[in-house]
Amino acid sequence: MSPKIKPDKLQENPRTKRFGKKVFFKHKVSSTNEWAKELAKLGAQEGTVAVAETQTAGHGRLNREWISPEGGLWFSIILRPKALASKAIQLVFVVGVAVAEVLRRRFRVKVETKWPNDVLVNGKKVCGILVEMNTTREEVNYVVTGIGINANFDVRKVLPRQLREVATSLENELGRKIRLEKLFNALLENLERTYDLYTVKGFTPVLQIWKKYANFLGHKVEVSNQEEKITGLALDVDDEGALVLKLEDGRARRVFIGDVSLCV
Repeated sequence: MSPKIKPDKLQENPRTKRFGKKVFFKHKVSSTNEWAKELAKLGAQEGTVAVAETQTAGHGRLNREWISPEGGLWFSIILRPKALASKAIQLVFVVGVAVAEVLRRRFRVKVETKWPNDVLVNGKKVCGILVEMNTTREEVNYVVTGIGINANFDVRKVLPRQLREVATSLENELGRKIRLEKLFNALLENLERTYDLYTVKGFTPVLQIWKKYANFLGHKVEVSNQEEKITGLALDVDDEGALVLKLEDGRARRVFIGDVSLCV
């Protein structure tokens, strides 16, 4: 089995109505999100996907580097939700649910969601999600959602030392390589299903599913951002996507930006 993605197989068994009907592939790009933005500006329809074998300048939240070697699944999908810009952050949770469910069902691994935009396997990061939008005032013109999954490579050999303790790959967890094209199609199917749930029923049912995978809830955590570090009991994630903490003095505090880690 080749560890690389086979472009001619990406649309082999589509069972979606919209997502993935148009798929663009390149062996190497700076960033699939940047590429997808260009496609969106040219009028690409909702569900159009940009896929790359590698990214030379992949990035996550706060413009952090996202290392994207061969063997991973790196793609971005264009969405055009009828939503206010302030609500578009909810799509991070939509994608998180879609990824978590596919990984659990297909590979029987222990999957967790981590606020706000990560999916973990056995406590280590296997997937990152980046949602970026283009708006006119409060109206959303388009949203580009980047999904990066560590798949067919050994993180101990590929990733920098500082990431090896906190990241994993499907190959590391399963002891084998997988068919990237099958994973890609499964993700598109479940993403379309979860996105439709969101657009029809709203954010609440999606968030309820996301919380089922959020094992950090109910535990003491530290949330750090560029301005401060906050320690408290992770009580909930609310309908605006904010993490609700119970501080040591008993007060509740809502946090919108930060990195979460469990307190030992």
